[in-house]
Amino acid sequence: MSEVNNTTCAIDVQNLTVGYGSNVLMQNLNFTVNNGEIFVILGGSGCGKSSLLKNLFGLYQPLSGDVLIEGQNITTAQGPARQKIMTSFGVMYQQGALFGSMNLLDNVTLFMQEYTQLTQTQMNLLARCKLDLVGLLPYESYMPSEISGGMQKRAAIARAMALDPKILFLDEPSAGLDPITSADLDSTIIDLSKNLGITFVIVSHELASIYAIADKVIMLDKQAKGIIAEGDPKVLRDTSKDPRVHQFFNRIMSKDAA
Repeated sequence: MSEVNNTTCAIDVQNLTVGYGSNVLMQNLNFTVNNGEIFVILGGSGCGKSSLLKNLFGLYQPLSGDVLIEGQNITTAQGPARQKIMTSFGVMYQQGALFGSMNLLDNVTLFMQEYTQLTQTQMNLLARCKLDLVGLLPYESYMPSEISGGMQKRAAIARAMALDPKILFLDEPSAGLDPITSADLDSTIIDLSKNLGITFVIVSHELASIYAIADKVIMLDKQAKGIIAEGDPKVLRDTSKDPRVHQFFNRIMSKDAA
C-alpha cells in the first residue's frame, strides 16, 4: 500500500476488514476523516464500533486492508516508524482508564516521561496547561477516585493530549454520564476542535451528543457488516430512505421489540 500526501485527510481507511480469526465484524470499509473534523462512528449494539476504533489506532490488527494516519500506514509500520505514528494521536478509553494510584497531574505527565526529554518542571507546566484546557486545573492534586465520572472523562482527554497530538480517538465519552455532564463534555470537545484544530474520531450511540458535536458520521450495521450511511447526522435523520437509518436516528422501536 502506497502512502498518500493529502493535506485535508487526517485518516484514510482503505478496504478494511475487522474481526477476530474467522469472525468478521465489518468488511471492506472505506472512508476518510478530514483534518479538524469531529467524526463519529455509530450503530447498534454489537456492530463492531469499538473494535473498528481499536483497529484505527493500532491496538488491534485488521484482518485485511489499510489505515493511513496523516499518510502513514499504521497497519504495516514497525519499529521507530510505528512509534512515531503512535505518538501522533491520543486515545481516551470508555471508562477513562486513569491510573488510580496517581493524581491527575501525574496521570497527564506519565506519557511525557516516557516519550520526551523534558524536565519534571517542564512536564508539570505542560500537564497543567492540558488540565486547564478541560477545566480541571484546580483538581491537579486529586486522585481519580476523588472526582466525578464526568471529570474523570475530561482528565482522560487531558492525558490523551499530553504529547500534543493532532488526532484524538474517544471511545464512548458520554457513556454513564447524566445529560448535563454529557453536554458539558460535548462543549469541551467542540472547544478543543475549534481552538486547537484537533481531529476527533469518536464512538458514540448518544444521539443528543452526536447531533451536538458531529461534523460527519458513519453508521455501521451488524447484518450488513459494513457502512450503511455516511454524512451529517441531522441530514441523515431527516432525509434517509433506509429504514434502519431512519429507525436509529428517530429512536423508533423495531417491530420485533414491540
